[in-house]
Amino acid sequence: MTIKVGDKIPSSTLKTMGEKGPVDITTDEIFKGKKVLLFAVPGAFTPGCSVTHLPGYVVNADKIKAKGVDTIACVAVNDAFVMDAWGKAQNAEELLMLGDGNGDFTAALGLELDGTGFGLGKRSQRFAMIVENGTVTHLNVEPGPGIDVSSADTMMALL
Repeated sequence: MTIKVGDKIPSSTLKTMGEKGPVDITTDEIFKGKKVLLFAVPGAFTPGCSVTHLPGYVVNADKIKAKGVDTIACVAVNDAFVMDAWGKAQNAEELLMLGDGNGDFTAALGLELDGTGFGLGKRSQRFAMIVENGTVTHLNVEPGPGIDVSSADTMMALL
């Protein structure tokens, strides 16, 4: 079942890069008592994600945070090493880059994408959500290819 507005974020553990390597970060640590704009991409370093989706959030990070967002987080079904390298390559220092290597968090949200026909395995659908103190207040899932309803500009208009 797909998560919807009004639902609580499911309890899960993701990975982020620490000084000495990957470290666990729980959904409670990410969302509890905070306003978070979380967006998901099918894969780090892929064209749409690297040319449009992530850069939109990078260049607008200050504007988004000025609207009361505590954390801007990007998640993909990639490992923490890939997410860290991609974040560095995209100058995404203001964003929390999250690895969902096994896709457990994505599955718990009900937002998986079956990319096996393209040799990509199980991935995440492209989406963005606003979460306040662990509760989803806005959820925009892309209906197909392209970056529209989950773009930084679209999400900023909802803040």
